[in-house]
Amino acid sequence: MSTQSTEREHIARKSRSIRLVRKIHRVSAIALFFFMFVIAVTGIILGWKKHSGDLIQPRSYTGTTSDLSRCLPVDSLAKRAFHFLRDSVSPHLPAELDRIDLRPDKGMVKFIFSRHYHEVQLDMATGELLNLGFRTSDLVENIHDASLLDRLLNTPNGQIKLVYNTLMGLALITFVLTGLWLWYGPRGIKKTGGRTKRPRRAAPRTGG
Repeated sequence: MSTQSTEREHIARKSRSIRLVRKIHRVSAIALFFFMFVIAVTGIILGWKKHSGDLIQPRSYTGTTSDLSRCLPVDSLAKRAFHFLRDSVSPHLPAELDRIDLRPDKGMVKFIFSRHYHEVQLDMATGELLNLGFRTSDLVENIHDASLLDRLLNTPNGQIKLVYNTLMGLALITFVLTGLWLWYGPRGIKKTGGRTKRPRRAAPRTGG
C-alpha cells in the first residue's frame, strides 16, 4: 500500500471520529442545555452574594458589645429567635435549626433554620432583634446543586444532589474533551492533507 493511500485512510478515520465527536457534543449540549444554563446563572448569583447589599444574602448586623462574657445563654437566645420568627413571619414555621452562627466580633448571634430560608440575628448580650431576613443565597445554592429536590422530596443522605452533581461534572468533562477534539481534529487533517498533495510539475519551457 502506498504512503498516499495510507494517509488518505488515516484522514478518513479521523474525519469519521470528528463527525462522531461532533454528534456527541451536539446531542449532549441539547440534552443538558437547561441544566447548564441554571448552573451558570445560579453560579453568577452566588458569586455576587457578598456584594449585593441585603438582596441575595442578609448582611451581618452589629450588636452592643463584643465582650463574649456578656453573651446570654444559647438556649435563651434560641427561644427569643423562635419567638421573633413566628411572631413576625408565621406561627406555623418549623423551628428546626440548621446551625447557630456566633459572631463575637460583631456582638451578634445568627440562627439559621433547616426547613426554610429565614434567618434571625440577635444581639448576643441583650437578645434584641437585629434583623430577620430571607436567605436567598441558600435557596439559590440549593437550586445550583439540586439539593432543593432532596429537601422537597425528603430523600436521605442527599442522593439527588450526589447523582446530579456527578452527571453534571461528567457532562462538563465531556464538553471540554469533545470541544478540544473538534478544535484540534480538523487542524490535524489539514496538516496530513497538505503532505498528500502532489507537487505541481513545472511547465515545460518553450523555445524562443
